Amino acid sequence: MKKHIAKLLVLVFALTSVFYFPLNQAYAKETEQAHYPIVMVHGLFGWGNNEMRDIYYWGGSNSLREWLCDKGYAVYTPTIGPISSNWDRACELYAYLKGGTVDYGKAHAEKYGHARYGRTYPGIYKEFGETTASGDIRKINLIGHSMGGQTIRTLVQLLENGSADEKRVTPADELSPLFSGGKSWVNSVTTIATPHDGSQVAHEKYQMEPLINQFYAAWAAKNGAAVDPSEANIDFQLDQWGLKRNKGESYASYYKRVMKSNLWKKTKDLSVWDLSPEGAGELNAWVHAQSDVYYFSIGCLDTHESPITGYQVPNSNMSNALRRSSIFMGRYTNDHPGEVPIDRSWWKNDGIVSVISSSSPKVYSKDTETDYNGHPEKGVWNYIETIDNVDHFEIVQMKQDHTELLNKYLKLVRMLDGLPMDAE
Repeated sequence: MKKHIAKLLVLVFALTSVFYFPLNQAYAKETEQAHYPIVMVHGLFGWGNNEMRDIYYWGGSNSLREWLCDKGYAVYTPTIGPISSNWDRACELYAYLKGGTVDYGKAHAEKYGHARYGRTYPGIYKEFGETTASGDIRKINLIGHSMGGQTIRTLVQLLENGSADEKRVTPADELSPLFSGGKSWVNSVTTIATPHDGSQVAHEKYQMEPLINQFYAAWAAKNGAAVDPSEANIDFQLDQWGLKRNKGESYASYYKRVMKSNLWKKTKDLSVWDLSPEGAGELNAWVHAQSDVYYFSIGCLDTHESPITGYQVPNSNMSNALRRSSIFMGRYTNDHPGEVPIDRSWWKNDGIVSVISSSSPKVYSKDTETDYNGHPEKGVWNYIETIDNVDHFEIVQMKQDHTELLNKYLKLVRMLDGLPMDAE
């Protein structure tokens, strides 16, 4: 059990980061009305707004969502299960946007042994998927950081193709619209430092307690706040597994109950599996790039080749919390039968995700990739760039390179807003 939780805690680093966009006076306020809304999806151990001790996942001490809204963009930052599987998170994301009770699917729930229905949401964008008076579909542009990239890919796959398993076992009048397919509701998918092929860190064995300490030490260092496991106050949202925080229960007790649950060793329906190379490959085998959707990806690199060993080693600016995992990734190979082969092409990394894994799905995937040249293609992965000398934390916290990274994100949002709409 400790082995599984230890793997999860390593992968926590992939998702425990925040966007920080200080307002640059060089940019005038946007005046043109944005086209499709932007939905920004967090990853492992993440949250949507400022649920964690008044720290914004997207923005740190300042809200990126509010900053973008002030510039004329419609932006949503949903909160979904921080350690759930991509299937469960996609179902939650759908309900969070449209409103209603989360339906994880009859077949899925029976297969993995958890409740079919989850929480009920009012809906932050109920118009999602509706047709306007002019006949246009109200679509969205999706952005996902780390595991959030896997989740938004899964959502698009289900919207467009539904689920044959769910259709087969569920009466038509009970089937969630998410599983019926035929919904071309997403204009674009953009992934930032996403482990499309998983992270080889999942193959390493770590001790649990030191990783917990490193994780919260990293938060304190990056955000100037003392945060420990008993104060994090993250809602794990594992209601479907019967792991709710009881009324009057301390967060420390709730946290301990979740971490000691037998859940970790009895199911693959969790993030720890989806973020491994084998779990990511399993996801890639059925989640494909759709021909009517734009796909973009961005990777990060914060290592260099050692002139002595030839291995990839961390740059001097890499967060201390990521250095151990980065060193492991920068020299690890694997040819064990039944596991995804790992060679030196996986060595370049940002501390938790390899560059090659972040560009597009490859393991067991039929997706194709091309370098973005200003003229994006639908149905293929348009790789925008590898951002050098930036680790998995820095790409979203922007503590060292505010202006440079701000320029990149503003350019990205403007590009997404300028993509052709249905009628164009």
